[in-house]
Amino acid sequence: METQQQGRWIWYPGEFDCFLGLKLWEQRCERGTHITPEWKVESLYPNIWFRKTVTVSQDTVFYPVANGEMAVRVDHEPWYRENAGEGVTLTKGTHFVQVTVFHPAGLPCLYIGHPELATDETWEASWVKGTWTKAQCRDFSDPSAPPSGLSFHTETVSPVSSEKLNGGLLLDFGKELTASLVFHGVKEPMTLAAAFGESKEEALDYRHCEQFDRIPVKEGGKTPFIRAFRYVFLPDAAGKALSIQAQHQVLPLKNKGAFHCEDELVNKIYETAVYTLHLCSREFFLDGVKRDRWVWSGDATQSYLLNFYTFFDKDICQRTMRLLRGKDPVMTHLNTIQDYSCYWLISLYDYYLYTGDTGFLSQIYSDAQGLLRFCMETVDERGFMNSRPDDWVFVDWAPMDNRGNVAAIQLLFARSLEAMAKVAGATGHKEDEETYRAAFHKTLSSCFAVFWDDQKGLFTHGPAGKPDAVVTRYPNLFALLYGYLDGDKKQRVIQNVLLNDHVQPITTPYMRFYELMALCEAGDTPAVWQFIKDYWGGMLKEGATTFWEEYNPDQTGPEHYAMYGKPYGKSLCHAWAAGPAMLFTRYFLGVRPTAPGYARFDVIPCPPGQEISGIIPTGDGEIKVTCGPDFVTVQNDTDGEGTLYWRGKTHSIPPHRTLLAAPDGPSAKK
Repeated sequence: METQQQGRWIWYPGEFDCFLGLKLWEQRCERGTHITPEWKVESLYPNIWFRKTVTVSQDTVFYPVANGEMAVRVDHEPWYRENAGEGVTLTKGTHFVQVTVFHPAGLPCLYIGHPELATDETWEASWVKGTWTKAQCRDFSDPSAPPSGLSFHTETVSPVSSEKLNGGLLLDFGKELTASLVFHGVKEPMTLAAAFGESKEEALDYRHCEQFDRIPVKEGGKTPFIRAFRYVFLPDAAGKALSIQAQHQVLPLKNKGAFHCEDELVNKIYETAVYTLHLCSREFFLDGVKRDRWVWSGDATQSYLLNFYTFFDKDICQRTMRLLRGKDPVMTHLNTIQDYSCYWLISLYDYYLYTGDTGFLSQIYSDAQGLLRFCMETVDERGFMNSRPDDWVFVDWAPMDNRGNVAAIQLLFARSLEAMAKVAGATGHKEDEETYRAAFHKTLSSCFAVFWDDQKGLFTHGPAGKPDAVVTRYPNLFALLYGYLDGDKKQRVIQNVLLNDHVQPITTPYMRFYELMALCEAGDTPAVWQFIKDYWGGMLKEGATTFWEEYNPDQTGPEHYAMYGKPYGKSLCHAWAAGPAMLFTRYFLGVRPTAPGYARFDVIPCPPGQEISGIIPTGDGEIKVTCGPDFVTVQNDTDGEGTLYWRGKTHSIPPHRTLLAAPDGPSAKK
């Protein structure tokens, strides 16, 4: 047999993501009990066709390898293997090759290493005959190892302290990890109990901690599972001479962005936010690493944005979007949450704006249409998307009545329609673009007609005409953030809602992220800077090494760890709490794309009375900004055209040029 080296394993688009998702859904475990998802979970297509028309320069033999049972056709005729290891013969010239792979219990995929037939994206794939699309692949090129998962970076971490307590052994690893335990010094096999904690209190509370295990231990052995923890308590290990380490596991992502200033607290907040996001970036963007370990569309929408200012990794965005969307037919909203379907549609345009990747948009466009059609099945004459009996209308973890028409949901739906109009235009679906844009204008107009209270100068939570109409921050910050308010309405919303302490405050970093973005868009960056220091800095003062699912500064001690009616139910490493990883670079350094893929971008610096600097990654380079009260330097190492807004004037930033704006005037250089 020839040495097959030039091919890569190929599969039907999205199936590898589905395969990873099936493995992910079985990993959530609370107190020894597996918790299964509460929404539709997709299965793999068991039977996939692959095809390609190839031209070989001479008579040749190739050796297809399949993960599953395989049938080969050459020029529409079946090929039969008579002997083990026999290859498929092709005569010199052009041939049509088709391979069917059947694997009902795994991922059907194909590998051919012959240089003139090598499997890659030039092959086509189908799960229904007659409907073909470009095959998908990654860097899996070992014919003896079908794709089984992603590669993770591992690092051995020793405890920073070990303490004998309550007849057991408490280990502190110094920071939150996603790791397994490794045991040394084991003289004979034993079984040990282990309680894992994101806090010391959780690890020591064996009866109420979220994660505990009974572990078969042998010399050099490690636990077969990944847990999230800083502390581990082994109640039976105090008298045993053991050396215990953690094998920390993370996706090999590098922070391509950067932020630095003169305030060390702010630097620590930025670093902790990036670390939080990194731990929650695995096969997909997870909500948190201790409890759910699931993929939620609302959480992921923020992770996409944070990713574009840090790792700028398109693959994890695509994997997460495909998994969340799932397969037809659409039977419920994503994660069963009405607003989460909207976020998925909105994030599709966000992805395009930052990457300029029309290829992925074209691949997933029909899926986006299918989800939007499902949303529009309940649209009424006003253009409002109504909820079904089993829909969860979430918005945020806060006391509010989400029955009936909710302003925040309808504004999110309007933004979904606007985003889909832009996606349709980018992918050449002009008729769809016009349809979605018209629907957007209708829905947005109805939002103002139903929810805007002109006397109070704000959006109410429900219809404004009701005598018991309440005010929440959510619709107001969305309207401001999405640019739906003119000058007068914008200022009234800022004063009457966002800066009004009498309006119910937001307590989760999830919605704080949008609120702070809205305040920055409104120009109130000094208040945002101080709030980040107080709010996220407050978590650091409480000992956080990653940022939390929810934070209430008025709570003390173990109160901080309780949520969902459980003493340690709160996630202390939650992706939606990593907002400063983006806020500092987008709003204080001021860099954001204004055309897809940073073909054009703005730099609107807002230095907080001190010098700040950083790096913003893009698809074809990076943008470096340093600024202080009296100057700005922008180094544009991309092919895009930038515009600097500084002290009431605009300055062009040509591709691959550096611009200095200082009191004596701007200057540009290579």
